[in-house]
Amino acid sequence: MELLIMIDALRRASAGRITAVIPYFGYARQDRKDQPRVSVTAKLVANLITEAGADRVITMDLHAAQIQGFFDIPLDHLYASAVFADHFREKDIPNLAVVSPDVGGLKIARSYARRLGAELVLIDKRRPRANEVEVMNIIGNAGGKNVLIVDDLIDTAGTFVNAVKALRTAGALEIYGACTHPILSGQAIERINSSEVTSVMVTDSIPLREETPKIQLRSVAKIFAEAIIRTHNNQSISSLFDVDKDKI
Repeated sequence: MELLIMIDALRRASAGRITAVIPYFGYARQDRKDQPRVSVTAKLVANLITEAGADRVITMDLHAAQIQGFFDIPLDHLYASAVFADHFREKDIPNLAVVSPDVGGLKIARSYARRLGAELVLIDKRRPRANEVEVMNIIGNAGGKNVLIVDDLIDTAGTFVNAVKALRTAGALEIYGACTHPILSGQAIERINSSEVTSVMVTDSIPLREETPKIQLRSVAKIFAEAIIRTHNNQSISSLFDVDKDKI
């Protein structure tokens, strides 16, 4: 609501151009009508931002890429993969495999694997009900490998912790995580701290409730700053949201 009020105030003040910078786009998981009498809230929020008067939106790692089409104004979709990939490349982890915790994250996991020269592993899962995940099968070879689980967000950490357990059972050695949006609701931090994961790298797209030895923070401010500058100067920012680029 505060964002909508600010956009409206700027529009009424005759601002030449209004760009809404939204590091984490809320309601992104409600991107379709998956049962009767529910709202497609991601589309509703997109409409509200547009009607309030925004001319452009800059965001990062949408839960579903098709949400870009919900906006009737330009949207620049940035990725945190440049920050994470650089970090894990510097660590030079031997015998590394990149893991996607579900089919939806396969494209970004493939990008990480290509950039890190690692193998790709997929976890097939079924969700009996909201916020409950049962890991069913691991597709690929995780045995005897150090693995990196990449995902756009961690909410209750149910998916993440179950993935860690399944990978450990499959014979994985060191287990790392990389997550753009650390929602970390409920007992998520406690679940991560008590799991067998070595460390989880998160960004500051959402204020982190608690930084622990296992939960480490990396800033994406530089990526957003560069996007804002290029937008203001009417320059191309395509390199910032190309998941196959190594650097900003």
